Amino acid sequence: MIDKLSEAYGRFISALALFGCLLLLAMMLIIVTDVALRNFAVSGGPQGLGWSNEVSEFLLYLITLSVAPWLLRQGQHIRVDILLQAIPKKLAWALEWVGDLLGLACCLVMSTYGAQATWASYSANSLSIKTLVTPEWWSLAPLPVVFILLSIEMIFRMHRLWLAERGPRSDAVSAA
Repeated sequence: MIDKLSEAYGRFISALALFGCLLLLAMMLIIVTDVALRNFAVSGGPQGLGWSNEVSEFLLYLITLSVAPWLLRQGQHIRVDILLQAIPKKLAWALEWVGDLLGLACCLVMSTYGAQATWASYSANSLSIKTLVTPEWWSLAPLPVVFILLSIEMIFRMHRLWLAERGPRSDAVSAA
C-alpha cells in the first residue's frame, strides 16, 4: 500500500519538477524579450519590460520550490556524507534516521510558520509594492504547500531507509 502511494507521489512530484522546468523556460523568455526590447528599439514599441526583473525573481523562487521535493527524492540535494562513509554502517544508518527526523521536524515547522505568515498577510491585506503591486500572500502561499510536500517525501524517505540495508543511503550523491 505505502509503495503504491510512494510511486504515485513520485509521479506527482516529477510533474511538479517538470512544471519548474517550464517556469525556467518562461523566465528565460521574459529575460530575453526584455533584453531584446531594450537593445533593439522598435519604433513605437516598448523599451523593455519594466516588470521583468520582479517577475523573474518570483519565478526563480517558484522554480526552487517546485523542484525541491523531486530533488529530495532523487538524493540530489546538498549532502556531505564523508563521515557517514567512514563510520560503522549501523551507526551511519542510525545517523541517517537522526537527519531524516530533523529534516521532517524542520519541514513541519517551516510549513506551520509559512501558513501562519501567509494567513497573516492575507488577513491584513498586505501588498507588495514594487513595479507591480500584488497581494503579499501570493508570494507566501507556495511556501507552506511545498514544505508539506517535503514533509511527505521525508516520511517516504524514512520508509525506504527502514527497508534498506543497514548503512548509509546509497541513493544519495556521495563524494566517496
